[in-house]
Amino acid sequence: MPSLVLFRQFDTSPLVFDGSWEVTPIVDWMLASSVPTLIEFSEDYIEPIFGQKANAIFLFRSEADKDSAFAKTFEEAAKTLKGSILFVVSGITDGIQSRLAEFIGVDAASLPAIKILNPADNMKKFQYQGAVKDITVQAIQSFVDDFKSGNIVPFLKSEEIPEDNTAPVKTVVGKNFHQIVLDNDKDVLIEYYAPWCGHCKKLAPIWDQLADELKDIPNLTIAKMDATANEVEGVDIKGYPTLKWYPKGDKKNAVDFDGERDLDSIKAWLKEHSASYKHHHEHTSEL
Repeated sequence: MPSLVLFRQFDTSPLVFDGSWEVTPIVDWMLASSVPTLIEFSEDYIEPIFGQKANAIFLFRSEADKDSAFAKTFEEAAKTLKGSILFVVSGITDGIQSRLAEFIGVDAASLPAIKILNPADNMKKFQYQGAVKDITVQAIQSFVDDFKSGNIVPFLKSEEIPEDNTAPVKTVVGKNFHQIVLDNDKDVLIEYYAPWCGHCKKLAPIWDQLADELKDIPNLTIAKMDATANEVEGVDIKGYPTLKWYPKGDKKNAVDFDGERDLDSIKAWLKEHSASYKHHHEHTSEL
């Protein structure tokens, strides 16, 4: 005596603290002990993961695979590696789990899937590349070790490249971002949007009209990307819509469009910032 005891409604309870009686060890023990060894993701665990910015490894599986061999292996790994990273299981269809799956980039076709999420580093995601159905505890440990040592690259969401991309507004996805935006000698004005965003819906006809009117300018591209379904390393979108300008010859120094979002204002802004548009405007004005 004295003793510090934690009573829980999961795992072992009560739990007796046996560490150093100092603030940091006690707080760390409380945080680590406040969640189950294996978390079934729900709104109750948003704060322990995202609020506390704790690294977490997720197993996404269907309800039919809840008692599968790989699910039991994941549970065994959670016990073996307890304290090194949070272990979480989730479906993809119900409530908060469906929103989590959409955010991380998991759909029915990709089940089962194992991913690591690092909330402390801009929500970076890392994908296990092996066959999940053949997973072993050692493979999970190696995946976690590789993540911690920085030996794996982040997973970036991307839709498939559209088969037809000939419309005036060019559709950009993660897989063709470099081709359309960075790896060319063209000015690019791109809208990063979200399908559910009201301001984006309001801008859509203006963006279409802008692209249609400027489609004959050879060195200017008007583009759009669904930033909820596609990710690009180094592109951090905080709100929707976000409009960014990538000038030819200086693509590393993209700038945010800061003008009014009506057709005339955007064209006036382009006249000031795009040599291609300015040249085209002056040439057509002379005709």
